[in-house]
Amino acid sequence: MTGALLAAALAMLLWPDPRALRRARLRTVGVGTGRGLLRSATPSLPVPVIAGVAATAVAALLSTPLVAGLSALAGIVGGRSWVVRQRARRAEDRLRSLTEALGALGAELRSGRSVDAATDAAVAACADEECGTALARALRAPGVPVPSVPDADFAAALDRVSAGVRLSARTGCSLAAVVAAVEDDLRARERMRQELRTATAGPRASAMLLAGLPVLGLAMGNGVGADPWRVLTTTATGQVLLVLGVALELAGLTWSGHLVRRAVR
Repeated sequence: MTGALLAAALAMLLWPDPRALRRARLRTVGVGTGRGLLRSATPSLPVPVIAGVAATAVAALLSTPLVAGLSALAGIVGGRSWVVRQRARRAEDRLRSLTEALGALGAELRSGRSVDAATDAAVAACADEECGTALARALRAPGVPVPSVPDADFAAALDRVSAGVRLSARTGCSLAAVVAAVEDDLRARERMRQELRTATAGPRASAMLLAGLPVLGLAMGNGVGADPWRVLTTTATGQVLLVLGVALELAGLTWSGHLVRRAVR
């Protein structure tokens, strides 16, 4: 029964995300300008799968099959958390790069340079290649819909820039003012994110400390000669308690991370 529950949990965690598959298919085909080349993406194993397999292999060598299954579950959840953090960090870096590019664009426009020349300068100042390409498309082809990007804030900023280009072309108003407004808004959002991250540092540390208390309890039990690890891995009652404890631990970490992410948004 326990093995079946673990297998079902692993299958649910390993079930692929349809949005991720759709983005992978979009990245698989690349259109070459004037060349008509097809670029195939190199398949790679997801990080959660690698983490789960590694944790399972180590636990299988050191302990029982039940511990190996629980280790796989913990490895997959930890791998997914790492992927989410990396994706959020890339989104923040992309927004920061767009902010710097908009600053360079506004400075070039205020100095009297043309939109094309200012766009070239902004793309050169953009540290992220994807960000530079999207910004150039929004400035030079404002009527063309921007392809879907993984970050909603980034897409909204590009839409505002495109709207500013169209408004400037129709009415002759200053594009530099619109670019400066978008830049100021992105910088204000960045400052707010930093303040929220600082404010939630305490709850995050408390959650990690509470998550480590069971390990401390096992170490204290071994110190007094109770051998709790043997009870948890070799007896039926201990195995049930071990599964419930790991499930509650993962649920608590997942929920606390969800609350912190909602507060930082």
